[in-house]
Amino acid sequence: MHSKATFTKYDLLKYATGELDGIEYPRLPLPNMLMLDRITHISGDGGRYGRGEVVAEFAVTPESWFFGCHFKGDPVMPGSLALDGLCQLLGFYLGWKGYKGKGRAFGIGEVKYRGEILPTSGTISYRLDIKKIVNGAIALAVADGEASVGGEVVHTAKSLRVGIVQQFRNPVSGYIP
Repeated sequence: MHSKATFTKYDLLKYATGELDGIEYPRLPLPNMLMLDRITHISGDGGRYGRGEVVAEFAVTPESWFFGCHFKGDPVMPGSLALDGLCQLLGFYLGWKGYKGKGRAFGIGEVKYRGEILPTSGTISYRLDIKKIVNGAIALAVADGEASVGGEVVHTAKSLRVGIVQQFRNPVSGYIP
């Protein structure tokens, strides 16, 4: 497990290339798909279930790339991008805990969209409460998460599942990266 409890944008970009502090980690996506700017708190205990918690932020501005195409004349951040931010954060948590391999999203039990993220929203706050980690052929983390703007929860995800795999078979081509 990594000893740091906070991570800057620079740290996250190093994580996206697979290496931070000389340690190889599962990768985060690079910008523009990186939906995290900083991790303000990460812990292996605490949270709603006592098994860990992660808090992060992502700043949106009127110039954020997705507002130009979603939707013309009615710009709103796609809710799926905020959910991807939660998945990225859960994958980061597994790497922080010391799991090695490729991070992959495996599903979400329940999603609720309660509001919108607009060009004027400012900073999104993400929060994950870790429910469990199953360590088998795949290290799988399960967490509940939320995205908030200005202290108001706009999206929730229950039983978000992200795993760390050694190989992943593509069902169409059979290719294993």
